[in-house]
Amino acid sequence: MKPRISMITLGVSDLAAAIEFYEQGLGFPRMESPPSVAFFTLNGTWLGLYGREALAEDATVSAEGNGFESFTLAHNVHSEEEVDAVMAQAVAAGATLVKKPQKVFWGGYSGYFKDPDGHLWEVAHNPLFWVGPEDEEENHD
Repeated sequence: MKPRISMITLGVSDLAAAIEFYEQGLGFPRMESPPSVAFFTLNGTWLGLYGREALAEDATVSAEGNGFESFTLAHNVHSEEEVDAVMAQAVAAGATLVKKPQKVFWGGYSGYFKDPDGHLWEVAHNPLFWVGPEDEEENHD
C-alpha cells in the first residue's frame, strides 16, 4: 500500500454554516457536490463536510463526543507573517482562537484555532520542513 490521505471528512452540526466558513471565510475552492455534502479541493487531497449525525451513522459509531478528539488538522505556510495572516483570516471568518501564534520548542512558529464545529487546526511555519506537496520537488532536488 502506498501511504496517502486522499480525503478528510469533517462531521459538522450545520452544513450551510460550515460551507460558508470554509468557502467564504477561508477561501477554500468548492467542488460541485450533492446538497447533503460539500467537497473542497486542496493541494493533493480533498476536504469533505458532512452532517455529524449522518457521518457517525455511516461509520456505525455514536455521534456523541466532546473535548479533544485526539487529532488536529495542520496548514503549513512559508513564513511567520503568513501564520499570523491565516490565523487572522480564520478568526475573522468565525473561528475561535485557541493558541495565539508564537515561537515553539521545535524551532518553528505556530498557533491553533477551532472551526465553528470545534475541529482543531494548527497553522504553522517550520523553517526546517517543506510546506506541502506543491513544494516537494523544489525542496527535495
